[in-house]
Amino acid sequence: MIRAVHKTGLVFFPAFDWAISPNHPEREERLLYTQDQIFEEGIFDIEGITEFKPDPAVLKDIQRVHFCVPDEWSIATESHFISAGGAKTVAIALMEKKIDRGFALVRPPGHHAMRVAHGSRGFCNINIEAIMIEYLRAAYGIDRVAIVDTDCHHGDGTQDIYWHDPDTLFISMHQDGRTLYPGSGFLNEFGGPSAAGTTINIPLPPLTSEEGFLYTINEMVLPILEDFKPDLIINSAGQDNHYSDPITNMNFSAQGYAQLTSLLNPDIAVLEGGYAIEGALPYVNLGIVLALAGIDYSRVTEPDYQPEKIRQGQDVTRYIERLGKKVMTAWNDREKIRGEMMAGKEYDERSRNIFYDTDHIFERQKDKIRICPDCSGVLRIDSSSDRGMKLLGVQIPRKACDSCKEIGYEWFASAPKGYDVVFLQDRPEDQYKRKRT
Repeated sequence: MIRAVHKTGLVFFPAFDWAISPNHPEREERLLYTQDQIFEEGIFDIEGITEFKPDPAVLKDIQRVHFCVPDEWSIATESHFISAGGAKTVAIALMEKKIDRGFALVRPPGHHAMRVAHGSRGFCNINIEAIMIEYLRAAYGIDRVAIVDTDCHHGDGTQDIYWHDPDTLFISMHQDGRTLYPGSGFLNEFGGPSAAGTTINIPLPPLTSEEGFLYTINEMVLPILEDFKPDLIINSAGQDNHYSDPITNMNFSAQGYAQLTSLLNPDIAVLEGGYAIEGALPYVNLGIVLALAGIDYSRVTEPDYQPEKIRQGQDVTRYIERLGKKVMTAWNDREKIRGEMMAGKEYDERSRNIFYDTDHIFERQKDKIRICPDCSGVLRIDSSSDRGMKLLGVQIPRKACDSCKEIGYEWFASAPKGYDVVFLQDRPEDQYKRKRT
């Protein structure tokens, strides 16, 4: 009888009632074929693999992470609450020691959803990984977390949420943003001044295959994780690097994904992208499940898998090797980079223009963070959209000093007129406030 080496929990939520359009790549069939494959292969007959049913997230879960404009129910449908709740369900099972590893096979996805949410971008409305992580911090006292995003698209939303958080390591390995949405995720995106170095971007060239992905894991990701020493490793397990994916240009396979999962050894994997619905996802997800459980996955292959046809060229190999040296140099120099970014400043500011490609919203955003010697600093975000909504958001960080707490409440209390809504996230007290000016 086959037995899982690691007790593994799975949550399925195909979201039957949510789709951008009936023939959009992001639709319920993404998970239905996988679900059929898992049952046909008898995965739930294996001792140590258990299915859990998702409990919906609650408003407070979303409010720890996002400023939703004008409110949460305007941004997230019931399916989004259940998708985020599915990730939470797996995480709770892990914390309660019911499982050793977990995989949330849920949709809608979330890694393009930023802290401010005016609508949907990159098929994402709320960030389900961040919601799960911040719940674990509030409920179980988890501190240092590493997120390794292996989706083909840069996880710009997760990067934005943790840009100023030195206790969250965000690593995104993705197709180079010069060739793919969202056009970001470059080497010089290190994180904010107080967290510089804990954002790591690895922009891989098109046509990267197993060799390049596994080299990246072995030579870049694993050494960085070893240095950071997280309490938990979360894999944003996007599967659109597959050679048959219709909207990307990579050459990864089910075998490659299973090997990556085995090497990375994440505590929790959360499904993100992946749009080769019949030819890739059932096999990739099966390989990931077996790898998480510590079961032999060597015979999991797609019907049309021909490794010689997707082998990367020497130019791609050499490019990735050079890239790896730059990534590791930046990681090893992170304290120096952080010092240079913080030197002589009381506050740091940045301005951005953000396009919501799914909902066709244009946002202008300015943020201001206090450069604090005692914590990661209180954050103020001024945001407006071409839909006429204007907000002010204030975040007091999880380990805020008394001075930053005081400044945060002062910013909230003294917000000038002209904003449609003003938000306050008080993370030390796990409180959320909202008012109109």
